[in-house]
Amino acid sequence: MKLYLVPTPIGNLKDMTYRAVEVLKEVDIILAEDTRTSGKLLQHYGIATQMLSYHMHNEHKISDTIVKRIQAGETMALITDAGSPGISDPGFLLTRKLIENELEVQSLPGATAFVPALTVSGMPCDKFIFEGFLPVKKGRQKRLEFLKEETRTIVFYESPHKLLKTLADFKSHYGEERQVSVSREITKLYEEHFRGTVTEAIAHFEHKKPKGEFVVVLAGAN
Repeated sequence: MKLYLVPTPIGNLKDMTYRAVEVLKEVDIILAEDTRTSGKLLQHYGIATQMLSYHMHNEHKISDTIVKRIQAGETMALITDAGSPGISDPGFLLTRKLIENELEVQSLPGATAFVPALTVSGMPCDKFIFEGFLPVKKGRQKRLEFLKEETRTIVFYESPHKLLKTLADFKSHYGEERQVSVSREITKLYEEHFRGTVTEAIAHFEHKKPKGEFVVVLAGAN
């Protein structure tokens, strides 16, 4: 009668933990963001547990049903396409509902993209804030302005087709000399890290088309 939040590799399959594999083999149901993507991972580790699709488009519809099934005695695990459930991925809503119903939720430690990007950035990581994805339109400029005086290191997620827009926004709001570290494809074959000023980062990615998933670490205000 519990839910496990189980991190999955963000690129390198070897980053799966022994405990994560064990839990996924033992639970009754695995809730998966994309059953096709997760199917490849489960096949790699010989995990035959039944999967149920659980993602941002259906979580409001099926969360109550999942709660009832766990109340009835089932044990489930939630995994996303990559990384830790709840970190810019589904997980929060279901976790909250289970807690409200006094059901147990256990989170396993494991892979997430922002921690390695932060620790290799060379920027202070004793104090930082995680922003995830900036709003695409509504509230974007307000959020950027709100962060203008933030002195802690700031961590963002960004997609390849929005990276240059985000860097341009950083330049206009925070100045061309603000330091950034841009990491792509962490743990994968083409892992790269660019470190420099916002202006240098724009020039770099104008010359080299952004590909893959990005973590952008921005220095705090002085």
